[in-house]
Amino acid sequence: MCASKENPAKCEMRGVIRFLWAKKLSAADIHRELCAVHGPNIMSEGVVRQWVRFFKDRRTNIHDESRSGRPSVVSTDLMKEIDEKIRLLSNCTITQLSEHLPNISRTVLYETATGKLGYWKFCARWVPKMLTEIHKNQSNGRCLKISFPVPHGWGGLFEQNSDW
Repeated sequence: MCASKENPAKCEMRGVIRFLWAKKLSAADIHRELCAVHGPNIMSEGVVRQWVRFFKDRRTNIHDESRSGRPSVVSTDLMKEIDEKIRLLSNCTITQLSEHLPNISRTVLYETATGKLGYWKFCARWVPKMLTEIHKNQSNGRCLKISFPVPHGWGGLFEQNSDW
């Protein structure tokens, strides 16, 4: 058996489905072949059946059809630009970022900065999320020590009034 490709494109998988369907293999057999070469998570059997149905209905194109809707505006260039702006102006707000990048919405800026780049606001500065579980536990322990100082013996409150 030949070596499998790490992440094959969807159109490549559809081409394989069309080829194996032309060789008169069933959808279940095609799915087994794909899983044997690329692993069990390559494509569900339902999707293989759907594409076999498409090819039975005389579809020849293996590429995605164009869809309505707005395409994603987040690219690697945009992510680099946002990262540079945050590093340059670490105490800026989303509003200030949107003034520097007027063609990008505030929502996309926020989701890119927090979700994709891993920044978060701390003391009015954008900082990378770098806390580990150990740091969080140490911080929680310090807070507990500060928050609950227990006086020794509670001033004799419970020793004097033991009737209740």
